[in-house]
Amino acid sequence: MSSILDKKPSKDDEILDSSLRPKNWRDYVGQEKIKENIRIILTAAKQRSQSPDHLLLYGNSGLGKTTLAHLIALDIGKQIRITSGPAIERAGDLAAILTNLSEGDVLFLDEIHRIHKTVEEYLYPAMEEYKLNLILGKGPMARTMELKLPHFTMIGATTRPGLLSAPLRNRFGATFQLNFYRPEDIEKIVERSAKILNITIEPEAIKIISKRARFTPRVANRLLKRVRDFAQVNNNNLVTKDITEKSLESLEVDHMGLEPGDRKILLALIEKFNGGPVGLQSLAAAALEEEDTILDIYEPYLMQCGFIERTPKGRLASKLAYEHLGLRYNRQNFLIQ
Repeated sequence: MSSILDKKPSKDDEILDSSLRPKNWRDYVGQEKIKENIRIILTAAKQRSQSPDHLLLYGNSGLGKTTLAHLIALDIGKQIRITSGPAIERAGDLAAILTNLSEGDVLFLDEIHRIHKTVEEYLYPAMEEYKLNLILGKGPMARTMELKLPHFTMIGATTRPGLLSAPLRNRFGATFQLNFYRPEDIEKIVERSAKILNITIEPEAIKIISKRARFTPRVANRLLKRVRDFAQVNNNNLVTKDITEKSLESLEVDHMGLEPGDRKILLALIEKFNGGPVGLQSLAAAALEEEDTILDIYEPYLMQCGFIERTPKGRLASKLAYEHLGLRYNRQNFLIQ
């Protein structure tokens, strides 16, 4: 069964996610301070008749970085062009994207930490002076061509801000960290999504989904859609508490929102390394997961729940992790000299 945490959703999921995306600031729930600061930046820029400063957004997957970029474009009344760091392999790719922008447009660059270093250097004058200096040809016949660009606002998004180089990071006018959502905000998001999807759902069912959504709107919406499927197959037009619990049990999502991948990592840490400490590379090999997947998808939530602790010597499984898995806890495992 597909994980609710898959980084690359299916085409159908992408279409549904797009339909659930807020179209105005009022419908964007949570991240209140960030919304307030961004709206001040946009309002001030409009009063000066200028493009807003370039913005850097970072935080876990599914917290709303792409949605914020769309709202910014809607607010200033401009088009948004979406691409990602790995998709821009050569300077020519970057030139094609930037020269096709219109005055004041928004360029959303997802996974900006994965942009090629040779391409990154071409971004510096593009962001600062709105021009591209391209080198044509090789050897003695090489010449430089300068392309003037329209004024644009670049919004960079990343889950790994520490991997951005200092020169690139310093060229953003403002940086915002998106945090995990509060349970009450997730409930509002589930309720709104249910209305858009024409799902009749009991308040208790909303609370159950919200508690297991890992404080993340994207996960909440995916759980809601899967629960709806279960209700539909069982010829029930109402998503009840019982159907929700049975659906999530079938999906192997427990009461804390942990799914099989989370438990596999915790069990590897406890059973194969006696609770730790253990390095990321060894843990990834034991759990049969990619290191980046653990870092970006699983570990942030496991740390938020207090199940994993990071120490200078590596990852540790906490007492809470043992209790959650129903395993005997030995305090001596955690005595680090």
